[in-house]
Amino acid sequence: MGTIADIGVYVFEQVNHMSALSLSVVIPAKNEAKNLPSLIEGINAACAGMAFEVIVVDDGSDDDSVSVLRTLAENMPHLRVVAHDRSAGQSAAVHSGVLAAKSNVICTLDGDGQNPPSELPKLFGPILKNDGTGRLGLVAGQRVNRQDTASKKLASKFANRLRSWILKDATRDTGCGLKAFRKDGFLELPYFDHMHRYLPALFARAGWEIAHVDVTHKAREAGVSKYNNLNRALVGITDLMGVAWLLKRAKKSTASEIDLGH
Repeated sequence: MGTIADIGVYVFEQVNHMSALSLSVVIPAKNEAKNLPSLIEGINAACAGMAFEVIVVDDGSDDDSVSVLRTLAENMPHLRVVAHDRSAGQSAAVHSGVLAAKSNVICTLDGDGQNPPSELPKLFGPILKNDGTGRLGLVAGQRVNRQDTASKKLASKFANRLRSWILKDATRDTGCGLKAFRKDGFLELPYFDHMHRYLPALFARAGWEIAHVDVTHKAREAGVSKYNNLNRALVGITDLMGVAWLLKRAKKSTASEIDLGH
């Protein structure tokens, strides 16, 4: 299980930023310069009328992603960029984005454009309805009609079934990047590389309620996938065993202070 303690981070953002935000949308991205403009425009449309920010976490890109984002930011005061000084992976990028977020309600979606931004209200709506109170900590998207290769869909289906059988997390598709959750709940979780694939189990372990919604999926329009079936399988076995261990070692009691009548 890894750490991001050694990952350097720098941030640029507009000075006149909104002071009160309902939502922070976090996008982990590596070498997605061609996909980011349309993705961010879609987010703007989906969140129109809300006080929100968009945080793109550039995970050590070596294309012109940061230049593209600087240009976009000239007309988007709600756009912020956090950049890793070297690639650290999707979970590290999500974690850095959450730490930088100014709202307690976070939405995530992948930077490759395969998660339609129009689905975002399905995710943040239930949490915002509670006005940040209650025990609903995570709303997880589950893809239908996935637009991926047959081998990737088959490998994902097997991995999800194995994970669900071992962890009992009642989640059909934990790899979907579309999620909404409370920042305070997320930061309670133990950080490790690839934790983004186990958020339902981890939120449940921490005592939060979880909801699932079906979401659509798009084919990648530009760029190439950063994953393959082999590297996912190799790290997935270790991660799955580690998360199973964490679930068994979860704290089994809650505490409340007794009123002593002072």
